[in-house]
Amino acid sequence: MGAALAHALLKAKVSTVVWNRTRQRAEAQAAAGARIAPTAEAAVRDADLVLGVLRDGNVTRAVLEPIPEDAFRTSTIVNFATSTPHAARKEAGWAAERRMSWLSGAIMVPTPLVGQPDSLFLYSGERAPFDIHADVLKVLGGDARHVGTDHGLASLLDTGMLELFFAGMTGFLHATAMVTAQGLKATDFLPFAETMVDILPASLAGLARDVDAGTYPGTEDNLAMELAALGHIVDTSDDIGLDGRFPRVMRDLAAAAVDSGHGGHGWSRIIEQLRKPA
Repeated sequence: MGAALAHALLKAKVSTVVWNRTRQRAEAQAAAGARIAPTAEAAVRDADLVLGVLRDGNVTRAVLEPIPEDAFRTSTIVNFATSTPHAARKEAGWAAERRMSWLSGAIMVPTPLVGQPDSLFLYSGERAPFDIHADVLKVLGGDARHVGTDHGLASLLDTGMLELFFAGMTGFLHATAMVTAQGLKATDFLPFAETMVDILPASLAGLARDVDAGTYPGTEDNLAMELAALGHIVDTSDDIGLDGRFPRVMRDLAAAAVDSGHGGHGWSRIIEQLRKPA
C-alpha cells in the first residue's frame, strides 16, 4: 500500500521521499522519481506531509519514537496503519504529547484503486491539517473525507464497512457452496445473488431509520416469519454437510429475539440482541 501511495504522488508530480525498513522495497519508487531516505528521521525531517503505512500502531510508534521532536515541527503525519478506534485515539494522544500534527487515516480501497478520483479515504482528527493538505490527500484518493475531530472515527467507520464487506462476501460464498453442492455453478447463481444485492440499499436505509428511531415495526417483515426462513438455510446446509456456523449466527439471533417476545417486530430488532447479548 505504501508503494501504491508513492506511485500516485509521483504520477501527480508531487515531490516524494520514501523510506522502508527494507531498502530494496523502496527502489521501485526511486526508479519512478522518488528519493530514498537513508533513515526514517531523514524521511520526515522538514517534510510537509508524512504518510505512515506500517503494520499497526505499535510499529508506527517504534519507528517514530527515536526521532527528535524538532524533526516534526513542519510536518503533518497521517497514520494509515490499520487500527481499532480505541488504539487510534491512544496513538493520537501519544502524538499530541510529542506536539505532532497528526491525522488518523483509513484507506477504503485496494491498492489498484489508489489514486482514482472516486477512491474513498477517511481522515479524522483536527480539521486544519486536513484542509491544509487536502489537495495532496485528494491525489491519493479523490473522495477524501474528513469525518470528525475524534481520532477514532476513521478506524470506526473502516471497521464497520469492512464487517459489512466481509459478511457479504462470506454470505455469498456460503450460499454458493449450497448451490454448487447440488449441481449448479457459481456463475449460474451469480445473477440471482446480484438481484439480492440490488435490493440491499433500500433495506439498509429502512434499518438505519428504525435504529435511529428506536422502533422496530413488523409491518413489512417480522422475525417469526424470518426465523423460519433462516431455519431452512441451516437445515439445507446441514443436509449437504457444509459448515453451518455462519447461518446459525443469524438464526440464533432471530430465535433469541422471538423467544424474548419480539416475533412481531422487524429484522431491525436484531440490533438489540447485538447490543445486549444473552
